[in-house]
Amino acid sequence: MKNRAVASEAQVAYSNILFYGCWLGLAIMTITYSLYVFGIVEAHVPLAKLPEIWGKPVTHYLQVGQVPVGWGWVALLNTGDFINFIGMVLLAGLSIVCYLRIIPMLFRENKATAVIAVLEIIVLLVAASGIVGSGGH
Repeated sequence: MKNRAVASEAQVAYSNILFYGCWLGLAIMTITYSLYVFGIVEAHVPLAKLPEIWGKPVTHYLQVGQVPVGWGWVALLNTGDFINFIGMVLLAGLSIVCYLRIIPMLFRENKATAVIAVLEIIVLLVAASGIVGSGGH
């Protein structure tokens, strides 16, 4: 009989959150994209205006479309072209959610690994915040 690897409690918890979180994020992205494409939720930058903006530099798009930079998009979540960010943010933040769930387990198993997980959360949050000039997204 072959030796089989056995996943720890933390590994199983992490993978379960990741599995269901990915499916939830994809479902949200599908729904919100449909709301945008079918015009159910009005877009901030009208679809008809996009072809004239696409070939231009992003600064032109931001100016013409009056699109905020950094975390300014949060104020536009009620518009069709920004509502789909909800699913993307969920997918992008899933690692943080997974780490938060398993940190208590890691402290029981291996304190060094738990400290690394806490530091990973801090790094991800600082990077997402934009305070180090990374743009916040």
